[in-house]
Amino acid sequence: MTTLYITHPAGLGHDMGYGHPEQPQRLRAIEETLGAEPFQMLLREQAARGAAEQIFRVHPEAYFRALEEAAPHDGIVQLDGDTAMSPGTWEACMHAVGAACQAVDAVMSRQAANAFVAMRPPGHHAETATAMGFCFFNNAAIAARHAQAVYGAERVAIVDFDVHHGNGSQDIFWNDGSVMYASTHQMPLYPGTGAKGETGAKGTIVNAPLRAGDGGEQFRDAMTSVVLKRLDEFAPDLIIVSAGFDAHRKDPLAQLGLVEADFAWATRELLSVAEKRCSGRLVSVLEGGYNLDALGKSVAAHVSALMERI
Repeated sequence: MTTLYITHPAGLGHDMGYGHPEQPQRLRAIEETLGAEPFQMLLREQAARGAAEQIFRVHPEAYFRALEEAAPHDGIVQLDGDTAMSPGTWEACMHAVGAACQAVDAVMSRQAANAFVAMRPPGHHAETATAMGFCFFNNAAIAARHAQAVYGAERVAIVDFDVHHGNGSQDIFWNDGSVMYASTHQMPLYPGTGAKGETGAKGTIVNAPLRAGDGGEQFRDAMTSVVLKRLDEFAPDLIIVSAGFDAHRKDPLAQLGLVEADFAWATRELLSVAEKRCSGRLVSVLEGGYNLDALGKSVAAHVSALMERI
């Protein structure tokens, strides 16, 4: 088995306007990086188009229909100050959902050891019925529910190292003890959630906030002492990574100081827990990361670490 890499050209069609940090070039940077010689052993698949039924496990049908109706035939429709839809947004969203579920299929059926999904738009800010923070459907949450519904996974863990807290993932699983959501993130920072005291109704929300200026040492300490410890205790049947790379020191939207080696370290540590608790089953889905050079290099470090365990 090898590492599976899933993407789709539809991800390039979502365009929120000139100068927006969440831009199509993000996927081009990743594609260029993973086209290099060290990544030739990746198993590569184009993302399937997601099904409405997959989305309905997380988001209400009324929300789905409202977004579908809002999608423009031309121009840009602004949903809030930083989240907009273009003519290509809907297909990008549907293929991002499909890719996340496809990755779960491959890993749970042992067709791949682990998987990395490079699709946009990202998802972890999307709440049950609210699009925000560049996000429309919560891809990681949909993947978790897919694993439960189709493969009978009793416990799924989502680990989020994006620099912004995944308020959507926390909102969706606040009352659900079968899904653990754990996050490291800069605080205070958009969206303002993610305090240590936010633990969920069943104690399965785990927040390890960092402060502006923190770097790899503080990140690794938070991961080791809080996130990885709780992850091991939770003993998931599948680990899903909300892989945002905007905690990198070069990222324009935040003020943490991580470098590529920190993402590689975190990936190896998460794989170690996955091997101990769930036969190595791990799916990684792209979230943020807005400096193109840092994004490409960070993804290379992340995927290289995934490939090491093959």
